Amino acid sequence: MKIITSVLRGTSRLRKIRDLSREASKRLKWFDYYNSHGQNARLTCRYFGISPQTFYRWKRRYDPRRIESLEDRSHRPKRLRQPTYSPELVESVLRLREENPRWGKYKLVPLLIQQGYQASATAVGKILRRLKEQGILKEPIPNHISARKGQRPRPYAIRKPKEYEVRQAGDLIQLDTLDIRPLPGVIYKHFTAHDVTSKWNVLSVYRRATATTATDFLDALAKRMPFPVKAIQVYGGAEFEALFEEECQRRGIKLFVLPPHSPKLNGGVERAHRTHTEEFYEVTDSTFELPQLRDELRQWEKCTIQ
Repeated sequence: MKIITSVLRGTSRLRKIRDLSREASKRLKWFDYYNSHGQNARLTCRYFGISPQTFYRWKRRYDPRRIESLEDRSHRPKRLRQPTYSPELVESVLRLREENPRWGKYKLVPLLIQQGYQASATAVGKILRRLKEQGILKEPIPNHISARKGQRPRPYAIRKPKEYEVRQAGDLIQLDTLDIRPLPGVIYKHFTAHDVTSKWNVLSVYRRATATTATDFLDALAKRMPFPVKAIQVYGGAEFEALFEEECQRRGIKLFVLPPHSPKLNGGVERAHRTHTEEFYEVTDSTFELPQLRDELRQWEKCTIQ
């Protein structure tokens, strides 16, 4: 019977140890080491790299029969400060906010003062926060009329996950466009695909940057890169939506779209644009007719590979 009792106690202790938090488990190791090394506190502190003050504070708190005593205690004060504003003020704030759903605390304060309340912006802010937490005050459903308010949802493209790893060529191709103005009144769209691992570039130029031309460039990309393309990263331009997005999905190519105002995340292709501008467009003697320009750009692409 004694053996059964000891086994049950050991099983109960193991169950409690599994329920401990990470920090409490660390503290339990302190006292296991302390008891197994002659209860030498200084040795224990040196071994675990903790101060004697910390060790003795937890030693006073530790109860071997209750290993959960090693858990952090709540720092919540025993007495909480109660709101000093009146229910009438809360009702006025709620009514004014419902009448002006986008107004903040600083705009509501003058209206409350006109009604005879002595309310600060801090107090109004606390009232608004409390009403939201209680579910009494609900924010209006946004209607994104302005184009600056976020991006449209994409059916296939996503933000690049943090856990996505780029290990070999083809794992991530940065794709971007560049305006080329070789002659007065002439504007071309230059496309660059830049592999971040091998630094391999594929280039082309079009009259316009549309989903159709971007899809055509995707064909050139598949033919002229010597490795399979697994993922493409683009900015949120309209030319990389619709038909282009559907084609990436059909080919099984992952499509990552950058967050707004973050060209640094496509730094490789941005730097490649500068190279192609300075070392090709600015020094090439060409008529800049589109067929001829494409041939010359293809020859320059081969030079960059060699």
